[in-house]
Amino acid sequence: MRNYIKILFAFLTISIVLSSCKKDITDETSTTFKTVDKYDFTVVHEWNELWMEMERHAAGYRPCPTANALGYVGLASYEACVTGMPENASLANLYSGLNLPKAFNNQEYHWPTVVNAVNNYLYSRLLPEVDATLYAKIKVLADKNEIKFLEESGQEIFLRSKNHGESVAAAVWDWMKSDAATFDGYKDPFKENNWQDRLNEPGAWTPTIPGPGEGMFPYWGKGRTLAIKEDLKICKPYSVYIGQYSEEAGSALYTQAVEVMAQNTPSLSYQTEWVGEFWSDDLLGLTFSPPTRFIAIANQVYNNEKASLQEAIIANAKVGIALHDAAIGCWNSKYHYNLERPESYIKRLIDPSWEPNLDNPLTGDNGISPSFPAYPSGHATFSSAASEALASVFGYSYGMTDNCHRNRTEFSGYPRTFGSFFEMALENAWSRVPLGVHYRMDAEEGVRYGTEIGRAVNKLPWKK
Repeated sequence: MRNYIKILFAFLTISIVLSSCKKDITDETSTTFKTVDKYDFTVVHEWNELWMEMERHAAGYRPCPTANALGYVGLASYEACVTGMPENASLANLYSGLNLPKAFNNQEYHWPTVVNAVNNYLYSRLLPEVDATLYAKIKVLADKNEIKFLEESGQEIFLRSKNHGESVAAAVWDWMKSDAATFDGYKDPFKENNWQDRLNEPGAWTPTIPGPGEGMFPYWGKGRTLAIKEDLKICKPYSVYIGQYSEEAGSALYTQAVEVMAQNTPSLSYQTEWVGEFWSDDLLGLTFSPPTRFIAIANQVYNNEKASLQEAIIANAKVGIALHDAAIGCWNSKYHYNLERPESYIKRLIDPSWEPNLDNPLTGDNGISPSFPAYPSGHATFSSAASEALASVFGYSYGMTDNCHRNRTEFSGYPRTFGSFFEMALENAWSRVPLGVHYRMDAEEGVRYGTEIGRAVNKLPWKK
């Protein structure tokens, strides 16, 4: 009996020790899944850099289809990773018809793999007609990252993460296709042109030479917005700035046209040329487009701040959605007010020999005016909307030097330094006046309107 008690006691002791050891091992090796903010910005930065390179050569993309694409790519990356951002909320319930697969809260994901899969899926469908050498870079980047991420995460987590990113991207792509007004818009930028039918309107827009002879994206204002409501799809009328349209010498519009001439006649100063060319981003093959400019700026911020993956995903989403809605609202307003460019007004009423200062060093074309109505300025609207969105993540007094066009020799791309994103937007907006392609009021209303769009984006329920 005594031996039995000893054996029983020994067994109980061993059981308690084993139980205690098991508990200790479980506690020490229990996994708290890594959240998105525990990774760095690199994967977002790499895909942004590739977008900047490819979109520069994507015919038909500037500026509206680019803004459209950036909105959906930013939203898809955000939604694919929102489960790993505990303080953030999904926006999917705001959008009718958008049905997204969910990540599992009780399973681990490698969030850079998710982002890589989203971008690979969407880039491959958004940019199918660029040069084959450029298009191949999508797969090169995706494959490079997959090799690295598989090693980091292991096969099970890697495959779960890749599948989740692709499934979210596929759902967003299907939803993107449901917007008939904008989907595949790059294939026919001139559909629904009716500028000839509006020539009886005061100051009606007409095509300028050199150019395609038609207005680009007259239908874009019919597109689906992601942040602004229907009543914000139109900016204030230009009468707020100049009263009624007038061709009389001394009238407000005439005075603004004279101001355009005074800024660049007989020739641009070095400083003025620098500002104008630094922000131009008009020309296919020369630079990326005006909306993508603020992705380039965001990428510099991510690098400067050594941003987390979460910061980069949220900033990309906010900036992308702001640019998306800025394109719809701005182009809706442009074709609603249908105001001629300064070039047309000046040549008809003041100086028939006058030319704008927007030149294309690739083709040799000089005196270019973009082929759509003047009011409001697209550059101003894009830059102020994106600036407001970017400032909400990195601060309203964030100063930086913009190196977007450092070392360019075809134009004045030497870096410029700014005290805030809004200061960038103001200079970007004004730069169009000395180039001769916008009136002052185009720039001023673009800044006001774009800021309003950016604020609407920031008011979306990003946080729980």
